[in-house]
Order: sequence, then structure tokens, then C-alpha cells
Amino acid sequence: MSKNKPHKGLLKRIRITKTGLVRHKTAGHKHLRSGKGGKRLRQMRQAPFMSNPDAKRIEKLLFRRLRGRDQSRAALKRSPSPAERRAAKAEKAAAAKTAPAKTATAGAKA
Repeated sequence: MSKNKPHKGLLKRIRITKTGLVRHKTAGHKHLRSGKGGKRLRQMRQAPFMSNPDAKRIEKLLFRRLRGRDQSRAALKRSPSPAERRAAKAEKAAAAKTAPAKTATAGAKA
């Protein structure tokens, strides 16, 4: 049986964010710009995000699930900053140091 291959042309036209949203370039921005207003051209410059039904079609072309597509942004887990990582690591190390001491004294009493 043949292997499912992602759509290469689509991959060149979109970017998938870490939260699973699909960013794309607006159509009609490359040429015939003199007939378009400045506000319209400025809005076209921004890379908009695809709506959920369109993102679902993209999933089928890429043969993979897009993470967090049907979740709200607030529900997604945020990656900790380097400072937060260091603090968590130090807290974990401190907890590990005190835990063996407690078990050793409990074993000595018994």
C-alpha cells in the first residue's frame, strides 16, 4: 500500500503555529495594487489565521492533526520561560533532598 504524502504545494504557502493555528498570505496582494486602497493593502500585508473549517481541510491534505485547532487559546498549555524552568528545577531538587532524609528517619524509628 502506498504511503500518504503531505501536499508540498500547500506546505510552501502556509505556516502552522505552535498552537496549531494556520497562518496564510492574503490573496490579491501581489499585483494590480494601484486600484486598491491603502487601508486594503495594509490589511492584506498581515498574515491572517485560517478559520476552523478551513483548517480541517488542511489537516486532510497534510495527513496530520493540527494541535489545539478546536480548543480556545486559553485552554492551551503555555511553555514555561527559562527562568520558570530553573525555578521549577530548583524546587524539584530541594524536594528530592528533603524526601530521602524523611524516609531515612522513618526507617530508623521502625
